[in-house]
Amino acid sequence: MKPPVAEAEMADQSPKRAKLEVADIFRDYGESYRRTQKLSGKQHAVMFDIENCRRSYFGYHIDICDQCGHTERFANSCRNRHCPKCQGIAQRIWVNARIEDLLPISYYHVTFTLPHMLNPLVGYNRKLIYDLLFDCASETLLQFGRDPKWLGALIGFYGILHTWGGKLWQHLHLHFIVSGGGLSEDGRWVQPKHKGKFIFPVKALSVVFRGKFIEGLKKAYADGRLVLPTGLRHLKNAGQFENFVDALVARNWVVYAKRPFADPQKVVRYIGRYTHRIAISNSRLIKIEEDRVYFHYKDYRDDGKWKQCHLKAEDFIKRFLMHVLPKGFHRIRHYGFLSNGRSKAKVARIRKLLSKEDDIGQLKQKVIEDHAGVGCPVCAKGRLKPIMIVHRMGYVLKSVASVLYPNPAAWDTS
Repeated sequence: MKPPVAEAEMADQSPKRAKLEVADIFRDYGESYRRTQKLSGKQHAVMFDIENCRRSYFGYHIDICDQCGHTERFANSCRNRHCPKCQGIAQRIWVNARIEDLLPISYYHVTFTLPHMLNPLVGYNRKLIYDLLFDCASETLLQFGRDPKWLGALIGFYGILHTWGGKLWQHLHLHFIVSGGGLSEDGRWVQPKHKGKFIFPVKALSVVFRGKFIEGLKKAYADGRLVLPTGLRHLKNAGQFENFVDALVARNWVVYAKRPFADPQKVVRYIGRYTHRIAISNSRLIKIEEDRVYFHYKDYRDDGKWKQCHLKAEDFIKRFLMHVLPKGFHRIRHYGFLSNGRSKAKVARIRKLLSKEDDIGQLKQKVIEDHAGVGCPVCAKGRLKPIMIVHRMGYVLKSVASVLYPNPAAWDTS
């Protein structure tokens, strides 16, 4: 069974409303859920934003087609990073910003997953566990990159945190998009030794990653930074904690690597899907019936087939809110020669070494066109561009209307 749209198209790309939305579930069942459950301030804010997204509360904006001049008026989005309807805009902004980092090389997709045995700790130590996952996985990749046995160079990569599985259960994993090669200390570009197959062996990556994570977890425990829930209070005993760690080491620490992408353009499209994906998109929702939410999920234990399942509305909300990120947490991070502060100079140096500036320039233009925004419903050629953003209290937050569209009477589309 397939969902209404392909997984690649699940980010909301247009103002058209889905038949059923997470916002509908929050509006119908959110009030009773908030009365009976203890929520953090962040979770309350997420629910409020999603319930009011693209309604009058956040004001409105006027868009104009850059080809035919057609105008449309839309309610403003909440811009919350957990909102299913707001990720299309954020995705396009992020993807277009990453175009400058594109290189005419192969890229690899590598995934690091934490054992589910850690899940009881996560709810009480989200930032600690998330940061530890990022640190240990990225250090593992950088270590293998520096090793002359595998590459002997500084690689560049993006890391993207996902905390969910298909049924919204906790499933912590990182997606990395890794450069197929790296920059050596003496300024040379170094190609992977097993080009076209894999960049690093996943079994070896798994062992090193596990070792780093266990070491970090032990240090957090020794420093008193690890909060233990009621069900794990016995771990306050050092011997019991060692037994827990031994059992954790025996679990399967999954590291998975796909074959390299065919070209950089596919990389951008691919990472655009992963970077701003949330726990569940509106397009996966099917219906609400007898206080149960029915939705599609992909069953990876059955060759990735699409199936249906359902949850009680309160359980659906609970699982959704489980994936609200800590305040100020960065779920997309850059490493190696793509890390903040060094990417521009490093990427320029690599392009010069590869001598393919013209090719990548054409690719940039193509990617910009592919991620240029919502298409015009009238001429089907242009793109809708915002010319005025109005606050819910009625005052103009931003306007370029006088430059792009000099006839103020045409702004009123009510």
